[in-house]
Order: sequence, then structure tokens, then C-alpha cells
Amino acid sequence: MRMKINALKKTALISLIMLVLLSAVSIANASQRAYGLQLYSLRGEFEKRSVEDVISKVAKAGYSFVEPYGYSKQTGFWGLSPKNFKQLLDKYKLKTYGGHYEFGFLEKGIDYDVIEDYITVAKTLGQKYIIFPYINRSVFKSEAKVKELAERLKVVSEIFKKSGIKLAYHNHDFEFKDLGGKTGYDILLKELKPTEMEFEIDLYWAIRAKQNIEQFFKDHCGRFTMWHIKDIRKSDETKNTEIGNGTIDYKKILKQAKLAGLKYAIVEQENFEIDPFESISRSIKYLKGLE
Repeated sequence: MRMKINALKKTALISLIMLVLLSAVSIANASQRAYGLQLYSLRGEFEKRSVEDVISKVAKAGYSFVEPYGYSKQTGFWGLSPKNFKQLLDKYKLKTYGGHYEFGFLEKGIDYDVIEDYITVAKTLGQKYIIFPYINRSVFKSEAKVKELAERLKVVSEIFKKSGIKLAYHNHDFEFKDLGGKTGYDILLKELKPTEMEFEIDLYWAIRAKQNIEQFFKDHCGRFTMWHIKDIRKSDETKNTEIGNGTIDYKKILKQAKLAGLKYAIVEQENFEIDPFESISRSIKYLKGLE
């Protein structure tokens, strides 16, 4: 009888150990970073094949979410309405937390009708962020022009905020042009509070502009909710390559994620030497291998 009880205790102990180990694995998996893809990377593929074919391949590559671009009221997303695009993403279990929307009109003023349309689209897709991706680089040639842009962004931010949407800004390299001891990017960081605008830092462009990323994150900790992750080709810094195949040490940079405030890591590649789908697969495989 005693042997049977001891055997039962042993079985129960083994079961408990297995449960703890499984829980630990579950927690570890839950802590793994999810990666998204900026769909601009595949802009050439949208011209060759159906939207569903492209999206299915992105999901198959292992991405958890996408960042769309190119929306227009006339054509939606590559001919799909926001509602139908959302249904397609749902079919392949892909999320979208933010998207790039055209803001060229801010050079002259604020188009309230366009802004309201963007809010409607973002809500349809379930997005938290509307991202300002680009403006004429001439705006960043003077401090006065940048401050004027900042004032307009504050107005836009307030409108978004009332609808539960956040504004974010995506950079290139021209925002880091010196304007007498400060850059346009410095001005935006100073003029817009964290509650007014978050930043999607494109690490490729920032590094090409000779920014010390580690120091940058220390100086402005918590401001960089989103990162665009793309690598610099060794043979030509004006070109991209697969993550881990170029000159940027992402193993080191990703250690600064908490300091920077990173929530969403997004792969982007603008030009390719190999098949684009193979390329995006290699990039996410490398990034996941760093965890």
C-alpha cells in the first residue's frame, strides 16, 4: 500500500514539473517579439499578382501584422475597399496597427475632409496609428518651416485623439539636416509632446544620416513606438539588403528596444537582389533567431 502511495506521489510530482515546464515555455513564447511588414516592400508584386496572393505569402513568411500604404478614397487599397481589405487580413490572421497615409496637403494647410476619411479607414481596419510618412524635403530646410509644420501636426493630432487614434511620424534622412545646431527632427521632438505625436524611426535612414542610435534613444527615451527595420547593403549604402546581411548591427540595436519605447517592429526593404518573398522570409527568420 505504501509503495502504491509513493508511486502516486512520484507521478503527481512529475506531472507538476511538466506543468511548470510547459508554463515556462508558454511564457517564453508569449514574450517573443512580433514582427510586421511594411507592404511598400512588395509594391512591385501588387502590380503582378492579386492582393490576396501577396498577403497570403506575407502570412506564410511568418509576419504577424502588416503596415499598409497608398490608400486613396477612389481606389482604397489596391482596388479593395477598407472593409474588404480588413476581411482579407482577417482571413490570413494578420493585424494592422498603423498605416502610412498621404499628408502632402500639410505643406499648405489642413484638409479636414481627408483627415476625417483617414480616421474612418483606420477604425475600419482596427488601426491605432495614422502615420505621416513623407513630406517635401524643402519643408526641412528652415527652422521656421518645420515649426509651422509642427503647429499643423498638433491640430491634426488633437482631431485624431478625439477618435482614439494616435499620430506618428516616419522619417527619411533629410529631417536630420543641420539647421544651426539643431535638426528638423530635433524640432519635432521638442515641439510635439509624447501625448501629441509618437515616432516611427526608420533606422536605415537615421543611420545613413550619421545618427548615433544608442545615444539618440538615451536622449529621447520612450519616444520611438515603432521602428522601420531595414539593412544597408555592404556594397552600396543607397541600397537595402536582407536583415543580418548588411552593415547594421540589429542584435545590438534591439537591446535598446525598451529604452526606445518600441512596441511595433516593422521590416521594410525598398530594393532587392533576390526574389522579394524569399528576401522577406530571410529577414524575419534572422530577426526571430536573435531572440
